[in-house]
Amino acid sequence: MNNEEQLGFGTRCLHVGQGPDPATGAAAPPIYQTSSYEFPDADTAAARYALEDEGNVYSRISNPTVRALERRLASIEGGVDALATASGMAALDAATLVLASAGDNVVCAASVYGGTHAYLSHTASRRGIEVRFVDTLDPAAYAEAIDEDTAYVHCETIANPALVTPPLEAIADVAHERNTPLFIDNTFGTPALCRPFEHGADIVWESTTKWIHGSGTTLGGVLVGDGSFPFDAHPEKYPEIAAPNPAFDGVTFTERFGDRALVAAARQRGARSLGDQQSPFDAWVTMQGVETLPLRMERHCENAMAVAEHLVEHPAVSRVDYPGLGTHETHDLASTYLEGGYGGMIAFGLEGGYDAAKRLCEDTEIATFLANIGDARTLVVHPASTTHAQLSEAEQRAAGVAPETVRLSVGIEDIEDVLADLDEAL
Repeated sequence: MNNEEQLGFGTRCLHVGQGPDPATGAAAPPIYQTSSYEFPDADTAAARYALEDEGNVYSRISNPTVRALERRLASIEGGVDALATASGMAALDAATLVLASAGDNVVCAASVYGGTHAYLSHTASRRGIEVRFVDTLDPAAYAEAIDEDTAYVHCETIANPALVTPPLEAIADVAHERNTPLFIDNTFGTPALCRPFEHGADIVWESTTKWIHGSGTTLGGVLVGDGSFPFDAHPEKYPEIAAPNPAFDGVTFTERFGDRALVAAARQRGARSLGDQQSPFDAWVTMQGVETLPLRMERHCENAMAVAEHLVEHPAVSRVDYPGLGTHETHDLASTYLEGGYGGMIAFGLEGGYDAAKRLCEDTEIATFLANIGDARTLVVHPASTTHAQLSEAEQRAAGVAPETVRLSVGIEDIEDVLADLDEAL
């Protein structure tokens, strides 16, 4: 689509990557359910394997249906290219594979998704990569932790589940002053509310399983780059991206792919080797979800604000964490970085403590008790015994998880039904 960057956000959610299919005229993107692609001749086959021709070779690397989703997600995030993966964690892993190696470290906000914390602590560490967790809201703490071996700095636009919004631009400044890219998880914000590239991020990832898809049926992730970080100035630090790559006969990704080098390296060295690409059908379904993202996020935010204001007044509730509340510790930062609402997530504590929090999850009927977020339905979970159970109590508290914390992903149901369900369970 010509001049797509001039189109509004909602229009791009509907049109980028869409048909008509050149072969059939189909208005919707076809599902290319194929493992591989015929080569027109031997020279083209050789060129594709040498990365001189970007035509399709094998669906572990690229697929036309998946490519349509990648184009759409890159557009709405404000990036130049994207890699769609089988899950959000696969996107994080693909990026880490090409950014970090044994002896490197990652500086990460302490308040992050439990799966991210566990990945950095127990998976990346097995590859010889050290993780340094720092105070999520303190740019000086990031600055102190970064050294010449720091592969990237990581935080979330809205931290899971503490729901604090870090000072993104200040963190970007300290990372860039030390020649390190800022890598942001935008899952809770979504590009409907926040576009981290506008605030200094160099790389963005999301679990598309959540609000981007929105129906709780399809796993997926995405890695997006905007080409802003000068990898070519640091070939010794980022050899997979900016130095001659021995896996491809000395191809240098920054020379071959320009501002798309990070994503191209993650595709060719990450997904191609690890096999964690997104499937054509999952990509096709996710594209349907993206179409309604702006409308759904508007309703998620509206309902979440109503629930937060209601719970603040409830005698069984000890605290409510929601960025939209004026009393929230990062309300001003959230107001700076989020547009159109404060997200669909609420965390709250119960006066009855750990047992009461677990019991609430069992007693709701409209709110479904399961380990997911971003569904059109309202979802509830007790992080201390589920999503963050791999962390010690001290690590849980550092991440914003107290024993009495309940995490609520507010859906798009009639708000009166959600409030009545919570009242009855409480």
